[in-house]
Amino acid sequence: MKVIARHIIMTIGLCILTLPLWSKVYTPTTLPMVHLEDRTRYTCNPDGILSAAAVSTMDSIFYALEQQTGIQTIVAVVGEIDPTDCFEFAHALFTAQGVGQQGKDNGLVILLSTEERCIQFVTGYGLEGSLPDAICKRIQSKYMVHLLGDERWDEAMVAGSRALYNHLMGDPTLINEERQEADEDRQALIGFMVFMVAAILIFVVIGYIAIRKQSQCPKCKQHTLKRSGSMTIMRRNGIRRDQVTFTCTHCGHNVYRIEDHHIGGGGVGGGPIIGGGGRSFGGGSFGGGSFGGSFGGGRSGGGGAGSRF
Repeated sequence: MKVIARHIIMTIGLCILTLPLWSKVYTPTTLPMVHLEDRTRYTCNPDGILSAAAVSTMDSIFYALEQQTGIQTIVAVVGEIDPTDCFEFAHALFTAQGVGQQGKDNGLVILLSTEERCIQFVTGYGLEGSLPDAICKRIQSKYMVHLLGDERWDEAMVAGSRALYNHLMGDPTLINEERQEADEDRQALIGFMVFMVAAILIFVVIGYIAIRKQSQCPKCKQHTLKRSGSMTIMRRNGIRRDQVTFTCTHCGHNVYRIEDHHIGGGGVGGGPIIGGGGRSFGGGSFGGGSFGGSFGGGRSGGGGAGSRF
């Protein structure tokens, strides 16, 4: 009995010790909504992933943003989520809470899932002009992803929050960077197109010169040589060698050239092998903390951006 009692006590103790390690799986409807309890709070951090200081800083940023612009924000920082697709979860959270003012649809949801290794922004219809997908992605890639990859959760989320605030308050830095990159991409594309056109023209000119040279009669110098006949003079090691006759339609002079062809299975395969433009002969010639808040029922069209780290 003592042995059984000891095992029971050890099992209970082990369960108690490992209980904090069991993380809850959150859904869009079970996630605690701190803003409904205190209108100055915007950051839901039920698993304690962020420090209290980081949460306080972010709450201050998004409180100021709402007071100055009317934009309403939810920040959810959790471990496991269901559904596991970050966009699906964030969009469902947006819809469930109706983030943003009704008629303006100026809501913003920010989701960080440490288990799914993703950061997701979802914007309301009314924010898609001032906070387009490209800017959302730039904020994530420039300010957050490298920090999230090192699990520096506080730094990443605070940096991303400040970047969002600055942009939505009119800071042109991100827009200017986006325009500069677009200009650089446009210039690179133009340069590539100019290069391709020049290369094509060079090949056309070289081909034209080669064709003109092949058609020039060595006697009268007119470009009037025409193929008039051919005969096989050798077959060896898969190569068929032909002597091809070209006759000048201007003066009647004949030029003889050697062409080699790959052959296989008794047939002709591939085109002629003409080294250095081929050999020609004939006629002697060669050629080649306050009261609870609420959201206004905003809607999202699925705008925003997501990144993995």
